[in-house]
Amino acid sequence: MSPTLRSGAYPRVGLQLCRPIAAALGLITCTVVLFAFNPANLAIPLCPFHALTGLYCPGCGTLRAVHQLLHGQVLVALELNPLIILSLPLTVYGILYQASAHLTRRQLHNIRIPRYCVWTLAGIVIAFWILRNIPIHPFSNLAP
Repeated sequence: MSPTLRSGAYPRVGLQLCRPIAAALGLITCTVVLFAFNPANLAIPLCPFHALTGLYCPGCGTLRAVHQLLHGQVLVALELNPLIILSLPLTVYGILYQASAHLTRRQLHNIRIPRYCVWTLAGIVIAFWILRNIPIHPFSNLAP
């Protein structure tokens, strides 16, 4: 029996390929559905935080913003949720970096994010969360 036909060799390879393919298909399906259907016109469950408090969380307006972005309406998307739209390039880079490392089977570089960066990002999210709920003119523009 040749070494390439050992029992158990193929199931592991198949399982390794199954996860990224399933993730890619899921992402493509969600993107197509989000492109085709406007979340503003659908009966999507409300944000639990907004439903309980009446305040907006940092993620409120994300689906509508991404829908508008997929249709090329960048300014409308920024009005709905600027934090999410501005963070998308970094998110896409992270996804592509992970996918390319997985597909090429190269080990990822051990990237250490300094503690101050994590605290700064957390501070930005919290500040955005607070500012979008202030009902005074410049801040009320941050609400979706």
